[in-house]
Amino acid sequence: MTQPTSAEAAPATAPAPPATTTASAAATTAVQATAPADATATAPANVPTADPSAPSGRSVLVTGGNRGIGLAIARRFAASGDRVTVTYRSEAPPASEGFLAVRCDVTDSAQVDQAFKEAETAHGPVSVLVANAGAARDRLLVRMSEEDFTSVVDTNLTGAFRVARRAVRGMLRAGHGRIVLLSSTAALHGSPGQTNYAAAKAGLVGFARSLTQELGARDITCNVVAPGLTETDMSRALTPEQRRALLSTTPAGRPGTPEEVADAVAFLVGAGYVRGAVIPVDGGAGLGH
Repeated sequence: MTQPTSAEAAPATAPAPPATTTASAAATTAVQATAPADATATAPANVPTADPSAPSGRSVLVTGGNRGIGLAIARRFAASGDRVTVTYRSEAPPASEGFLAVRCDVTDSAQVDQAFKEAETAHGPVSVLVANAGAARDRLLVRMSEEDFTSVVDTNLTGAFRVARRAVRGMLRAGHGRIVLLSSTAALHGSPGQTNYAAAKAGLVGFARSLTQELGARDITCNVVAPGLTETDMSRALTPEQRRALLSTTPAGRPGTPEEVADAVAFLVGAGYVRGAVIPVDGGAGLGH
């Protein structure tokens, strides 16, 4: 079981449940660590607040921004005074959030183009793109169909290509842009039962570094955030045994929060000289790798 872009699934040891698609995709890893399984550390309070030093009023688009990590990212930018558009596939975010919400399936180029047109009409050219939408279909390789593999790659990797390609048009005209791709610690270390997911998320690293070399001179940055075990709806559905196993590989002794992932995204958007980087947000599970 995996939560796309929040990296909190136990390694698969039996046929997985039906395909899961979420607004935020990531996976767990088999990294060896020594943290005690019964660690009781708790997450610090982390309420998004406006950063007076951050530029405000940017047009920000977050794919899969209707729940989980994507919603936390959207809130983080809105709290800084940015104009935020979120895309969703099936369930819109609450209207009270104040975002422009646009239905968009990132596997459809026409829908991607329409989402950007609506964002541009309402908020101006997109200067910050966070590619967070994702999907997972966890199965052991011997039970994985070709469609299981290709559909996950189409959403997680090719979907990021579609939205980045569309965003870059306006960024090139503006001579400035920030792109952050949501990967997973599964991309860095692998994860049993997730060959499709890990391959797609690993592809984002090469994509970001190639795009950095193509567009770095135009002041367009592209970086990657790789969440580990993160406290979301999917992680809360884990069995106690799965949760203990995952925490045993996490030196922090607790899951991360969506807000902590959002902090890393906000840092990268504000760090103009950080380019082609991969930032793990995993409580030390990968020891920085």
